[in-house]
Amino acid sequence: YLNKLLWGTIPTSIFPTNHTNVSECPDSEAWAWLHTMQPIYMYVICVLGIIGNVFVLLVFCLHKKACTVAEIYLGNLAAADLLLMCCLPFWAINVANGFDWQFGSVMCRLVNTGIKMNMYCSVYFLVLVSADRYIALVHAMSHGRMRRPWYAKLSCVAVWSLGVLLSIPTLKFRTVEYISVYDVTACILAYPSPEAEVAFDILLILLGFVIPVSVISYCTWKIIDALRKQVIDRFNAVNTEKKATVLVLVVLLAFLICWVPFHLVTVLDLMVRFKALGGCTLQSLLDICNQIFTYLALSNSVLNPILYVIVGKNFRKKVKVLLEQITHQGTKLGGSTRSQLSSTLKTFA
Repeated sequence: YLNKLLWGTIPTSIFPTNHTNVSECPDSEAWAWLHTMQPIYMYVICVLGIIGNVFVLLVFCLHKKACTVAEIYLGNLAAADLLLMCCLPFWAINVANGFDWQFGSVMCRLVNTGIKMNMYCSVYFLVLVSADRYIALVHAMSHGRMRRPWYAKLSCVAVWSLGVLLSIPTLKFRTVEYISVYDVTACILAYPSPEAEVAFDILLILLGFVIPVSVISYCTWKIIDALRKQVIDRFNAVNTEKKATVLVLVVLLAFLICWVPFHLVTVLDLMVRFKALGGCTLQSLLDICNQIFTYLALSNSVLNPILYVIVGKNFRKKVKVLLEQITHQGTKLGGSTRSQLSSTLKTFA
């Protein structure tokens, strides 16, 4: 029960003040397994995610050519994923310590706000990416001006601002509280009422999934249809646009695989709260699935950099050029150093 309480997957407003009889249904034995595996899993994805997303950002930032519109969006997506990866170690330590939060009230709010920001920002950066591909393939002539870097950067600022705005409830309602029945001081998501709990969950489902995924699905359908008909042949840009589009489609597919199960379980959990569904077996299954699918969703931040390398031909070219650039500068610097050393030796000879 405490694990569910910490992740905000149940309404804390109905949590009894004396913290007894916290659940009518007994805890599943699977919770012990989850508690054992959670810290290890989070440590692994944190290391891989930080390395991968820092690598992506370095490639985009240090490459001598300016980033394209799609790369601006993917770079911001990598920044959002890096934010998540930097927050997860705190949760890994928290779980390993038996959910006894040791980082204070401010970090309790900031860490979980960063996690929630990633949830919103990542999906809307993918909306921007899919919209960019849609415009490039379907409306290149009529809306080409919308694909300028200035518009892309402004759109990214808007997405970050939206992420901050939608994360305010987490910043406000996250708190550190002593739970006597477990003898821990926990960082919990404590909504003021059951109605607020349900309202914010519905907000998450609508703004964090239904609306953006609907836009992504429409754009993807149009993109695939455009590629199938090869409507951009007349612009002599088939190969260039296809390379960028294939990467985007793979990234979108990975996002859907990682996040759709989490949101479906959230919808079923809401139906349980409204008593449309019931039963201890179902509740226990949903609780376990919620935890597993939460970590599946978090894995998406690790997959993206890997997909860039495996699928992104243009990204691999950027990496190659950047390595050649670094090697050339190193050789030039080394040659200059050797020349200076030789001159110095001749002076003292």
